[in-house]
Amino acid sequence: MRYYVTVADGKEVTVDLTTRPDGRTEVCVDDKPVATDIIEAGGAINVRVGDRVFDLWLDDDGESIRFTTAGHRGRALVESDRSRTSSASLESATTGARRVTAPMPGRVVKILVQVGDRVEAGDAVVVVEAMKMENELAADGSGVVTKILVQADENVTSGDVLVELGPVEDTA
Repeated sequence: MRYYVTVADGKEVTVDLTTRPDGRTEVCVDDKPVATDIIEAGGAINVRVGDRVFDLWLDDDGESIRFTTAGHRGRALVESDRSRTSSASLESATTGARRVTAPMPGRVVKILVQVGDRVEAGDAVVVVEAMKMENELAADGSGVVTKILVQADENVTSGDVLVELGPVEDTA
């Protein structure tokens, strides 16, 4: 999943996290692979980046993440592709755009549509496994698939936007 991290000076850094089948997480910062190890311990997060080690204490205040490391305090805005898309989707609510969201945390099992597909109300678009059950998530109205924001085997949280639907253009 891609994250956009903006620090106090306004500089934005992209951070991509990919969970491998063996459970390891690969990290790329601004599209460059970074060797990391992350361990949670005693309320802090111990992060090794290359040959440097940082102990981080994090506090999410709902708008940004405050952090303390080596006696320095800072604040960073962390946004995911989905949260940016959710904000954009809310702004476009008046244009007839629709979204299919995760009703609870789970894992995407299968995507049943492609960008450009037309769907009707009740058509299944994504299958998400939650609490050991597979759930077909359906469109709540007709539309054309404009964006697919997840991929199979990706974990999602409640409220994440999975698929966006745009209005159906009349051809008559």
